[in-house]
Amino acid sequence: MYKVDLHTHSAASPDGSLELADYRRMLAGRTLDYIAITDHNTIDFAVAAQTALGQQIIIGEEVTTTEGEVIGLFLREAVPAGLSLAETVSRIHTQGGLVYVPHPFETVRSGVQLAALDRITKAVDIIEVYNGRAIFQNRSARAGAWAADRHIASAAGSDAHGLHGWGNTYSTIDHIPDARTLPRALQTARHQRGTVGLLGALYPKYNRLRKALAHA
Repeated sequence: MYKVDLHTHSAASPDGSLELADYRRMLAGRTLDYIAITDHNTIDFAVAAQTALGQQIIIGEEVTTTEGEVIGLFLREAVPAGLSLAETVSRIHTQGGLVYVPHPFETVRSGVQLAALDRITKAVDIIEVYNGRAIFQNRSARAGAWAADRHIASAAGSDAHGLHGWGNTYSTIDHIPDARTLPRALQTARHQRGTVGLLGALYPKYNRLRKALAHA
C-alpha cells in the first residue's frame, strides 16, 4: 500500500515554505510514499526535486485559470496562468498529464464552481474531496457527492504550505501511481482525512508576509 499526497506547495510558491530537505525526510521516514509538488504556476522546484529524489516526487502545478484553480499532475512542462479553464485542462491532457480539481466549490479560495466544473466533467480525472486546509470553509461533502454521482476518482490532499500538520492528509492506494494507473487506483483508495491544523492553515499568509519583508 502507498500513501500519496497529491497537493503540496514548496518554497517556490509565493505562499509556500517546504524545502527539498523536508520532502526528503517525509519520504525517507515513510510518512508518505509519493508526493506531488503542485506549486502555483510553476514546475521548476518539482522538476528539480524529482531529479534529486526520484519518481516518488510527482511533478505538478496548481494553475490559475479564469474560472478557478486546477492542478495538472505528471507534467512535462508548465501550463501558463490566465488561460480559460477549458484551455488549461486541454493543455494538461495534451502532454499526458492528469487533471486534478483542488478544493472545488470554495469561495474563500479560488475553487472551480459548479457550472464551470460541470462543463469540464469529462476532462476531470481526479477531484479533491478532502482538503487539509479546509478550516474556514469546507465543501468536502459536496465534492464527494459530485464525484460519486459522476464516477470520478477522488483524493484527499493536504494542501500543505509548510511543515505544521503535513502528513496527516493523504490517500492510500494499492498501485504505484503513474498517469495511467492513478485514477483507477483512487477509485478504491482509503482517504486519511486529517488537517494541517489552524497554524498550517495560516501558513500562506505568514509565508507571503515573511517573503515580502525579506525583500523590503
